[in-house]
Amino acid sequence: MKEKVLRVGAVVCVVLGLSLALAACSTAPLSKSEKVQHQDSVRAMASKTLADLQRTKPEARKAASEAAGYAVFSDVGLKILYMGTAKGAGIAVNNATKQETFMKMFELQPGMGLGAEKYRVVFVFETPAAFQSFVTSGKELGADDMAVAKDKTQGGALAGAVTVSEGVYMYQVDTEGAIVGVSITGAKFYKDKELN
Repeated sequence: MKEKVLRVGAVVCVVLGLSLALAACSTAPLSKSEKVQHQDSVRAMASKTLADLQRTKPEARKAASEAAGYAVFSDVGLKILYMGTAKGAGIAVNNATKQETFMKMFELQPGMGLGAEKYRVVFVFETPAAFQSFVTSGKELGADDMAVAKDKTQGGALAGAVTVSEGVYMYQVDTEGAIVGVSITGAKFYKDKELN
């Protein structure tokens, strides 16, 4: 019985991997109107996320608006047996110039589970250098980074956030804006070439 479960799990992981690879290869370029629709959708998600977060943590939105910049991502994940993946879209905003950079997120979710999960992530960047590095180079977060981050929760205006790196703080919130802690195990954040 155990061997059968392991075989099914291996098959599911292979199928999931192939599906992701095919999806990445089969995307056609966006038309101008599709690009604008996608951009507007990401902006609306970010605005709603910040409004929801402000309802539960009023100081969080102030921290984001007074920082050098912030980024907001919506993430939808699917986990089947031993492995899951998640992908999302987001936007990074430079508070000084109001320049927007559209970004993507990809996450691997190892471990047992079954079902879909949706959450949002808000990054706050204290310095222009931290913001610029995130936008130009992207960011990778592994399980070790997140384990350290969980031990560095913030107080004051950043209460509920975790320290991701020097000058970079992160909130992970549910679809209602409540802070849910950190469950990211391996994620990459990078520029969206189609939407910029």
